[in-house]
Amino acid sequence: MNNQARQGFAGGTKKIKRHGQNGAALVIALLLLLLLTGMTVAMVLSTSSDMLINGYYRNFRGSFYAADSGLAIARQDMVNGILAAVPASFSTSVQPIPAATEASVVSYINTTYGSNYQTLNQGQAAGSWPAKYKIDTTKTSLVLSTCSVVGGGGTCAAPTGAVTGYQYIYNYSLTGPGQSRGTAAATVDDSGSFTLTAALAPSGGTHTSFAAWGTFNVPGTNGAWTFSDAGPYIFTDSVGSVSGTAGFAFAKGPCDQKAASSDTYKSGNNKSTISPTFQSGFNLAQPAVPLPQNDYSQKRAVLDSEGTTTTAVTNSDLNSSLKNVAKSAYLTAGASSGVYLPYSVNPTTGVATFTGGGIYVEGHASVQLSTSGSSAQLYTIKQGSTTTTITIDNTLNTTTVVAGGTTLNIVGVPTQKDPSTGAVTRDATMLYVDGDITSLSGPGQGVAAIQDNTALTITAAKDVTVTGDILYKTPPVTTTQNQIPGTPADTLIPGNDHGQVLGIFTATGDVQMDNKQSNGNLEIEASIAMISQGGSGGWINIGKHIDTLVFMGGRIANQAKSGNTTTRHIFFDRRFAQNGFAPPWYPSTTVQSSASNSATMTTTIQRTKWFNRTTY
Repeated sequence: MNNQARQGFAGGTKKIKRHGQNGAALVIALLLLLLLTGMTVAMVLSTSSDMLINGYYRNFRGSFYAADSGLAIARQDMVNGILAAVPASFSTSVQPIPAATEASVVSYINTTYGSNYQTLNQGQAAGSWPAKYKIDTTKTSLVLSTCSVVGGGGTCAAPTGAVTGYQYIYNYSLTGPGQSRGTAAATVDDSGSFTLTAALAPSGGTHTSFAAWGTFNVPGTNGAWTFSDAGPYIFTDSVGSVSGTAGFAFAKGPCDQKAASSDTYKSGNNKSTISPTFQSGFNLAQPAVPLPQNDYSQKRAVLDSEGTTTTAVTNSDLNSSLKNVAKSAYLTAGASSGVYLPYSVNPTTGVATFTGGGIYVEGHASVQLSTSGSSAQLYTIKQGSTTTTITIDNTLNTTTVVAGGTTLNIVGVPTQKDPSTGAVTRDATMLYVDGDITSLSGPGQGVAAIQDNTALTITAAKDVTVTGDILYKTPPVTTTQNQIPGTPADTLIPGNDHGQVLGIFTATGDVQMDNKQSNGNLEIEASIAMISQGGSGGWINIGKHIDTLVFMGGRIANQAKSGNTTTRHIFFDRRFAQNGFAPPWYPSTTVQSSASNSATMTTTIQRTKWFNRTTY
């Protein structure tokens, strides 16, 4: 083949170039990415919307339930306020619930719940979803609808015949917002009625421990109360006096004597009103309360666990019952000092067995109270250079005495007995100091001094000087509002009553405060009595100024004396107001009532309207 032909052939086989489709894949990928992006945005928007809707709904429901819970708390407080107005006893011609009680109850509800939101996140609910409530004070209403006499005639204001009871129907209405998270609030209306039935029973004299009074002041209770215009008074429990009038002392005016619970003084354009708040009534012209004559019963209780004898305890009585750590009996001629306990010694085995109700200290002494382990109560008693330590363990049923290198083990513990049967009613201790208690305290600031299940009364023949905190291991009542959600301060704490109780008593001296704690604060948990017929005892600060005093228990005194404190928080141990609970062998009295009725109250609540006013 010639060259020309070869060239022609070569030319005939030349490849033709074609355009590729590589760019289509990129376009498709971009389209898919755009689609996925759109779908993702849609999902995010949908999820966010759902979360916002769910969060909004959750907060709304939380606000709604907060409002409903707040109304339930306020509604129950309304009932409690009415019941609290019923005195322990009253005349047959007087209805048990005082007129105009509903006005004071409404005032209390509005003051307590109307100013600020109250949190529900306390106690066991501390970790719950945020919730708070308050009451709309413009819509709080409590009106006595009807009152009828049972078993007699006339009206509640003027009953006649053999009245056996009363029935009251109160109409109430409450409105309150609740809040959860954020500022949105759900507002709920609640209205209905309370039906209260009072069944009457005759009442008479009752044997009462002085611990049952949160405050007993001879010039006031057995005389007349005088109120000044220096500051507000709020009494949560009933207040009474022997006098038929009360004094109202105006700083720039007279001291009026009136048979009333308030008084107003006008001078030109100036007007001043003294109007104490009596949440449970102010009762004038009450019978006088007999005061204890002496402390013979307390001294006797150490020897026989009964403490009922009203005759003086003699040296012979002490000699026949008491021994010291060395097993030497109290001297018949009297001792100048020493710590003694009532116990017997088996002549064969040498075993010592507790036979009485406590510890007897001759002469002045300092006393420190402390706890050990889960059941032991310790007493450290110092007289000069001698220190005696006594450990009483109710669980182990043992008493151990250590002094001057000598240890005495005693089988048994101090007990309180029923005088009529001689049967032991409880483990209890009377610590009687025949002299001054120069220092009484716990082991340190904020540290427990009184063991659970320890019932103790400390009595001194003369003065008792408190130098530091005296605290229960387990506090029985609250000291702040809403410590238990929805309740005021001074509320019994469920499960915290372990029988722990302390009484401090002197018939002839004062209970003095001489605070030795560095921060200037002092806490005392006890019922304190400085009282006797013709006595002059009171509660007085003889030491440095106290910044904050927290006192929980009760104060019973012949005279009111200077406390010298900046801030006082005074609470009543409400266990003393029920079932006759009191410190062992605490001074008591027979209260004769001028009335002849007491009331057993039963309550029925009917909710007729429950409406969510919130607009969303």
